[in-house]
Amino acid sequence: MAEKTIQNLEEVTIRFAGDSGDGMQLTGTQFTNTTAILGNDLSTLPDYPAEIRAPAGTLFGVSGFQIHFGSTEINTPGDQCDVLVAMNAAALKVNLGSLIDGGTIIANSDGFNDKNLKLAGYASNPLTDGSLQKYHLHSVDITKLTGLAIQDMNLSSKLVDRSKNFFALGMMYWMYNRPMESTIDWIEKKFGNKPEIKEANLRVLKAGWNFSETTEIFAVRYEVGPAKLAPGKYRNITGNQALAWGLIAAAKKAKLDLFLGSYPITPASDILHELSVYKHFGVKTFQAEDEIAGVTSALGASFGGALGVTTTSGPGVALKTEAIGLAVMVELPLIIVNVQRGGPSTGLPTKTEQADLLQSLYGRNGEAPVPIIAAATPADCFETAFEASRIALKYMTPIFCLSDGYLGNGSEPWLIPDYNALPEIAPKFRTEKEGFFPYSRDEHTLSRPWAIPGTPGLEHRIGGLEKQHITGNVNYEPLNHEFMIKMRAEKVERIANEIPLAKVEGDSQGDLLVVGWGGTYGSIKSAVAHHRQKGNSVSHLHLRWLNPMPKNVGEILYKFKHILVPELNLGQLVKVLRAKYLVPAVGLNKIQGLPFKSIEIEKKIEEILRGTK
Repeated sequence: MAEKTIQNLEEVTIRFAGDSGDGMQLTGTQFTNTTAILGNDLSTLPDYPAEIRAPAGTLFGVSGFQIHFGSTEINTPGDQCDVLVAMNAAALKVNLGSLIDGGTIIANSDGFNDKNLKLAGYASNPLTDGSLQKYHLHSVDITKLTGLAIQDMNLSSKLVDRSKNFFALGMMYWMYNRPMESTIDWIEKKFGNKPEIKEANLRVLKAGWNFSETTEIFAVRYEVGPAKLAPGKYRNITGNQALAWGLIAAAKKAKLDLFLGSYPITPASDILHELSVYKHFGVKTFQAEDEIAGVTSALGASFGGALGVTTTSGPGVALKTEAIGLAVMVELPLIIVNVQRGGPSTGLPTKTEQADLLQSLYGRNGEAPVPIIAAATPADCFETAFEASRIALKYMTPIFCLSDGYLGNGSEPWLIPDYNALPEIAPKFRTEKEGFFPYSRDEHTLSRPWAIPGTPGLEHRIGGLEKQHITGNVNYEPLNHEFMIKMRAEKVERIANEIPLAKVEGDSQGDLLVVGWGGTYGSIKSAVAHHRQKGNSVSHLHLRWLNPMPKNVGEILYKFKHILVPELNLGQLVKVLRAKYLVPAVGLNKIQGLPFKSIEIEKKIEEILRGTK
């Protein structure tokens, strides 16, 4: 056995890549869960192919999973990877540009046959032609070694091939000194009723670890210590999971049933899947026949006294538009979750984007203002969903809760909150019939009464036709219509009275303020931190509330010479800031289906500061 040395590292980024059928998402998820158990801080980027069944070996069929973990604070899934595990030639071709110079490549040599090389567009084999000299290349016939580990089991070639991802996982567990126990437990539970598959996966996982331990090609293994996280109980969580649990927690706090009316759509479907298993918490899920049925069933549930929720992505919001306008008119609580993806139309279903902000703000007929709150990280999706529910119930309004594909599918350690410490939610149901009018107003929130159908004496009419102030009767008078339009807009504006004032990370005034929203938080935070370490006058403002905005946003903006707004769109928040506050904000825009790298924002900051000087 070759003698191995151990090298300590503060942080590492690994990317697993292969065909969509190679199990790279599973491999990355298992590595992530194990890493979370060890106490590392981490951030992940699952990168699914947009094609549902792309031909094997093609460039557009490559599936990737990137994890950035360390003993220090981790805010992004990593600009570049230190290690690339490539299961075939296409995976190498697509992802090589993301590997640092001097980085490590672990390549499955069986995936570089003549057919795979041709599909990937290689004229020669990069594993043997010397083109990868600036990297540490380890060519391993993972497919063959997988077969040898289970050759006596007489399994089909398909089952053998599907097990090879566990060989790669075992290798990475050895290289980064990760225990295999959590994955072993998962395999035993997942395939408990399929003993042959369970045995095969266990054998292959251990074979990958043992191969790395005994082979001479790996002389170094790495140690990444735990991060110094705040005390408490943590678990690894995806944004979609966190969002689902935030909704459940809000419904329990409000002592309401939670109803989800939804039509499956990437990348929001996992919220439907997650909520469907919590019937014992009073959760009802309805997989509707289309998006319109999804949102209207949720609005009907709210009319009946439940917390109504609908989940979707941008194309679904387009179909839900009229029903969201109806929710504005009848003034009932409704949570509209938009896990944004690349568009327009079907667009890039599995890729991330931030291009639905203006749709959420203005994408309805007539004047139909809706509050908007956006999550910043996967774990923050819990608090964002909880807060959206609280506001919707208190102000009797539909509300947009924005996430995106990067946040929804990505994961990070989540400090599990104390349920008893969560803010109270106490919806008010009208029960007295004396003095009841369906559109009378709370003097502080301007919310109307929530009267459950069937309550004696509280019968009233709702619908999409304009309502008369107080009585709720259908009314076509011009002045009443204008009054009601302004009343509904004022109700949304009053939400600003109880949302926290915006806080700047860094100095409260200076040369440059970088303003962000949604999933750009981590990249901006890292970029700004690097510039501040250099002594540059750069600060960061991240907006969770986008409608209404915190009351002090304008005051903050006016204290900086320059304002930069990075967005995964052509410039939507920047338009709003320019129009609302008359500031000369500039945008940094990216529409590639991928989140920002912190270096991209760093370079733009440097460009602006250089112009300032």
